[in-house]
Amino acid sequence: MSVTQPTSVLFCCDYNAVRSPMAEGMMKKYYGKRIYVQSAGVKNELDVDGFSVAVAAEIGVPIEKHRVRSFHQMEEWGDRIDAYDLIVALSPAAMRQAQEYTRYHAIDVEYWPTFDPTGLGESREAKLAAYRQTRDQIDKRIRERFGPPDEEEEKGEEAP
Repeated sequence: MSVTQPTSVLFCCDYNAVRSPMAEGMMKKYYGKRIYVQSAGVKNELDVDGFSVAVAAEIGVPIEKHRVRSFHQMEEWGDRIDAYDLIVALSPAAMRQAQEYTRYHAIDVEYWPTFDPTGLGESREAKLAAYRQTRDQIDKRIRERFGPPDEEEEKGEEAP
């Protein structure tokens, strides 16, 4: 964990449908009162993945209402990518896209190679197991990078 924590984080992956929505949801649950969090994809051609929704819900992270968006759409909607302190890329394509922003803006970028569970497993249970592996990988990296969540936030409770 670094000494200085960012105040805003953008997670990104290929389609903003599997990995980055899970990361965004976990960050909002764990650190949402301290760190502004969003996610984006290089492309936005898919809806949020149902298996991601299911495995995120297992740990109390609701992402079923997530709106898939690309970097380009975020900017069209008025969200300035250069306003983020940190971009966390979860795929090679997302890393390349994130690095484009560093050519003109002072943004920290971290690459967290993250397992892509799509297309794996024949049965529903096998698919869920692959998605759980990805969820747990992201959860572990988040906790290592940003430290322990606030107890109230992790439990989903409001602080007094």
